[in-house]
Amino acid sequence: MADKNEWGSNLSFIFAMIGSAVGLGNIWRYPYVLYSNGGGAFYIPYIVAILLMGIPFLILEYGVGYDFKSSFAKAVKKIDSRCEYLGWFLPVCVFVIMIYYAAILGWDGIYVILSFFKGWGADPNTYFTVSLLQDSGNYMGLFHFLPIIAIAMLAGWVIIWCISHRDLESGLGHVSKVLVPVLFIIMVGIVVFSLTLPGASIGLSELFDPDWSLLSNFGIWMAAFGQIVFSLSLGMSIAFTYASYTKDDADLITNTISIAFANSLFENFAALGVFSILGYMSLQSGTPVEQLVAQGTGLVFIAYPTVFNVLGQWAYVLGPLFFLTVYLAGLTSILSTVEPLSFSIQNKFGLSRSRTMTILIIVGALLSMIYATSFGADLLGYVDTFINQIALLFGVIVECIIFAWVFNAEKLIGFLNARSKTIKLGKWWLVIVKYILPIFISIVWIGGILDVAAASSIDQTNFTIATAIIVLVTTVVLTKLPAKNPDWDKADERI
Repeated sequence: MADKNEWGSNLSFIFAMIGSAVGLGNIWRYPYVLYSNGGGAFYIPYIVAILLMGIPFLILEYGVGYDFKSSFAKAVKKIDSRCEYLGWFLPVCVFVIMIYYAAILGWDGIYVILSFFKGWGADPNTYFTVSLLQDSGNYMGLFHFLPIIAIAMLAGWVIIWCISHRDLESGLGHVSKVLVPVLFIIMVGIVVFSLTLPGASIGLSELFDPDWSLLSNFGIWMAAFGQIVFSLSLGMSIAFTYASYTKDDADLITNTISIAFANSLFENFAALGVFSILGYMSLQSGTPVEQLVAQGTGLVFIAYPTVFNVLGQWAYVLGPLFFLTVYLAGLTSILSTVEPLSFSIQNKFGLSRSRTMTILIIVGALLSMIYATSFGADLLGYVDTFINQIALLFGVIVECIIFAWVFNAEKLIGFLNARSKTIKLGKWWLVIVKYILPIFISIVWIGGILDVAAASSIDQTNFTIATAIIVLVTTVVLTKLPAKNPDWDKADERI
């Protein structure tokens, strides 16, 4: 069967994009960001960030992606051949994310099994950091291999391969139409149950108690814009790639609004569940909510198991459902992170989708084994910080300039408006994507660099430099390798 890179329907495109946006960050990052940045007051900069950056930038990515109907690297090369490096840089960065996401997926896969019998024991913190991860705290841990984590990660890679190496619609398209609704249904069930727990109101009052004074603080605005960049996967070349797979009659503006709304709904709904459970924990333990709040792995693999330990028989239902939800969220996100690099390689080197995906997943699986070591958790944090706060944001800024200025975003307006059943674009959109977005994202980027520089240890600095070198060398190699596909230099615009 020949490979085909096209969505079977607009619904497949929408569900795949929602699956890409709805991920681990919605469950473990957003509730903490909301709480620590003014509670209810955070919604003002949050909504501004969605309207001012999230939706306008997605429309830009979708519009250019649809215009070229080609991979990100090929389109950027066509816009300006000197920018081909960026065309490979962003997909490579996203592929790096896929590699370490596989580690988190592996951890969660283990917890799906553990949740049926509370296998983390009476002290979830000790189990996670000492028994499971065997965290060494230094780079010598790279020489201590953890087979159980490696097996769990490889199981995830097999699932990813089974879905992604097939034709786009029969693989990712069909799976997204099943996984995304299931993901939302399970989350609704978890949240509804969480709201009935004694003490839920304690957590919710803490979450939504607005601190209006923080609105004058630059930090809350930077946090809101940073959250939208990460939550909607802006500038990661995923939206561009997915839009290039769409059919000719796609209403990209309406799709953008639907995807942004669904993502926002999911992460705010997840926040209700998280803080209802934290309120319950506070009531049971007598510990104030502010001392229980955490982000990242601490929330998912320590705080939640602590709750399940005192939840009684309901824990044997809620626990597996929760960790299955996290697994599905991670899976839908990971499936999107391989697409930009895969499609670019297919375009340049003339390989089939199935062969390209197989090669990339084998490479990704092998490289991911570095996280199946006692230094894996620390290394994951270092790489994630570099990719998200430095590399990707830099790429977003440059991408915004290339698409809005060099490509000239103005020529997209007529085409997008002709298919839109909702809002119409005008000069206001051009002002946002040409001027406001590059400035705001640059501010967030500079803030991220300063945060990383201030908090970095010697180990983090060294591994950040090593990651940067690997990403840049890979980018240069893919750019310089001669194209095998005669159509590589024939990416003609359609608009």
